[in-house]
Amino acid sequence: MLDLERLRALHSVATYGSVSAAADVLHVTTSAVSQQLAKLERETGQKLLERNGRGVRLTDAAELLVTHADRILSLVERAQADLEAHRGAVVGELALAAFPTAIRGLMPAALRSLRADHPDLRVILNEEDPMQSIPRVVRGDLDMAVVQDWNNEPLPIPEGLLRGTIGYDVADVALPAGHPLAGRDEVELKELAGDPWISSTPGSICCDWLTHTLRSIDAEPRIDHMAYEFATQLALVGAGLGNAVLPRLGRCDVPEGVRVVPLRTSLSRRVYAVWREEAARRPAIRAAMNALRAAAPDQGTAPDQGAAAPDQGAE
Repeated sequence: MLDLERLRALHSVATYGSVSAAADVLHVTTSAVSQQLAKLERETGQKLLERNGRGVRLTDAAELLVTHADRILSLVERAQADLEAHRGAVVGELALAAFPTAIRGLMPAALRSLRADHPDLRVILNEEDPMQSIPRVVRGDLDMAVVQDWNNEPLPIPEGLLRGTIGYDVADVALPAGHPLAGRDEVELKELAGDPWISSTPGSICCDWLTHTLRSIDAEPRIDHMAYEFATQLALVGAGLGNAVLPRLGRCDVPEGVRVVPLRTSLSRRVYAVWREEAARRPAIRAAMNALRAAAPDQGTAPDQGAAAPDQGAE
């Protein structure tokens, strides 16, 4: 009979591309992974890895076995979720990631609530942009990720993941105090189109969104300065170096020299969680969703968010 942990080791090597990367993900040594694979080769009577330069590649037999291992590990996860659901207890471990402003604006209250209500649940939290966290949920490195998308640019969700809305986050624009429009009650984004901007690093969801949004109003974006943290962006705004889009969730203190002005045509992002379909029945997923929703500040709804898919599961 094939050993489950040896199948998991082979599956990790196939997923992450090397024995050392698999060892990092499985939190074991490279020697332990190599030993598991050697035992699996003896069990199957098949060679599973071949040298490929400084690395390894999977043989045809290994590729076949990985296909079955993917289904087997998915069934094991579903069985574990069903057992937890049958027991009805919020227990075990929940590996969770969230983007930076959700870490600051949602997670402290949500984690405090989970610890008080479900002391047998251990939550492990990481800070990650959705571009990194969603693939990790798909691979099984994370149980859940708190992510976001904007009302004019929905985020595609891979097949096999379910989602649940936590709330909506309205964005304003941060302007230098000396900006000609800083004293206005509200502005249109197109009035600022030719200005220099400050945003997060290229490839992050916020930077990509700002680029897309400015181009949608026929303005080629001029992003002069890039910083991941909103506090750093605001410091640059205060120095008169450009404007920044400032979501209200987890907003830090606004420094001197910065004026926050609402946008006449509202821009908002939907904050939601994603998890694997196989884990949908876990009480821990449902408990985490309840805690996150309770922690979310009430900023109303975004009626123009209709392009996004409906919530699924964990209701």
